[in-house]
Amino acid sequence: MSEEKIIARNVVKTYGKKDVLHGIDLELEKGKIYGLIGRNGAGKTTLLSILSSQNPASSGTVTCNGMPVWENREALDHICFSRELNPITGYGQNTYKIKDYLKAASIYMPNWDQDLANRLIEKFELNKKKRIAKLSKGMMSMVTIIIALASKADYTFLDEPVAGLDVVMREYFYKVLLDEFAQSGRTFVISTHIIEEAADIFEEVIMIDRGKMILKENTQDLLDRCRHVSGKTEEVDVLTSGLKTYHEEKLGRSKGVMVMLEPGKELLGNTEVTVQPMNLQQVFVALCGGEEV
Repeated sequence: MSEEKIIARNVVKTYGKKDVLHGIDLELEKGKIYGLIGRNGAGKTTLLSILSSQNPASSGTVTCNGMPVWENREALDHICFSRELNPITGYGQNTYKIKDYLKAASIYMPNWDQDLANRLIEKFELNKKKRIAKLSKGMMSMVTIIIALASKADYTFLDEPVAGLDVVMREYFYKVLLDEFAQSGRTFVISTHIIEEAADIFEEVIMIDRGKMILKENTQDLLDRCRHVSGKTEEVDVLTSGLKTYHEEKLGRSKGVMVMLEPGKELLGNTEVTVQPMNLQQVFVALCGGEEV
């Protein structure tokens, strides 16, 4: 029997003459919560749409539990990609009432949990008779969350699930997500720009930059390896000699850089140099917002 995971091999997506994804190799294991982060236009949504067969790859393969996902109902029964709704669009799915939109989703999801959907509708205080196009940004996020969680799909992808939600509802979403994960052992992939708030729930983080996957690592292991080094320029250069440095920032005679250490290694500062741990958002900015030195 094939191992339970989604595997993407050398996935390329081209629009016209532009490559949006460049040879993505990725494995998503059963029973993990992944964070998918990258700047706007990095290719996150395109990747999720290809993994869920909502968009064909230009080349490469995607399999789920050993089965190709493209136009394969048996494989797709295990996958749900609850896309971010666009408030500008006034046709198609946005003309549906919430109750009809959820009903349509339930038809395609063989393990749909209507009781969970009803509880979430009540908690979010959604009017089921309201049309999608008339919802606020936060309410649209609530609908995408309901579909994702109630789908009960083994592999569930959420694109910006907390966009527009206030802090109370964001906290509630993370709690329900963790409860569902603990009970079911489902795999979740969450694409979000609100990085630090969600960082604690990501067992692994996947970073994409300009269509390339630059990193896939256990979140805590990654943070354990990253340090911000700052101080007098010449002293920082001495301490970081031979190491890869990222996101150099200079101010007068001082500078700061990020270094990524080998597992188990440490970097000790001195009176002239400060070495500090970094959070996930800071690491992301260093890797995707600046040039490697």
